[in-house]
Amino acid sequence: MRKVDLCSSSEGTEVILATSSDEKHPPENIIDGNPETFWTTTGMFPQEFIICFHKHVKIEKLVIQSYLVRTLRIEKTTSKEPFDFEQWVEIDLVHTEGQLQNEEIVARDGYATFLRFIIVSAFDHFASVHSISAEGLAVSSLS
Repeated sequence: MRKVDLCSSSEGTEVILATSSDEKHPPENIIDGNPETFWTTTGMFPQEFIICFHKHVKIEKLVIQSYLVRTLRIEKTTSKEPFDFEQWVEIDLVHTEGQLQNEEIVARDGYATFLRFIIVSAFDHFASVHSISAEGLAVSSLS
């Protein structure tokens, strides 16, 4: 089996929920593969979004490109529906004035059907997520 970017919309992955949406910067931008697009929060924290893989996957590495995110919590579930999330990773990111934050996370026990990303806090009133990529393998279908 070949490793792919499991978070790519071309793999059938979708953002199924986001707590805020700006018509110019919708949540789908996180997984569209375009480095020029992004999703932005609209104030108040925490903010979150959920990614659905539509299959069971094993994530080995996550790469997150964001701006002004202070604390990020990532939860995962292997359920067929987006329930029973368990905390997987929580990180404090470094403030990078005027440039994107590039965070690489080597995953342990990365089996999931959904990931929930929670921006717990930010360095400003707004934050943005430019891309999420997940290197790994599709394990099985959800049937």
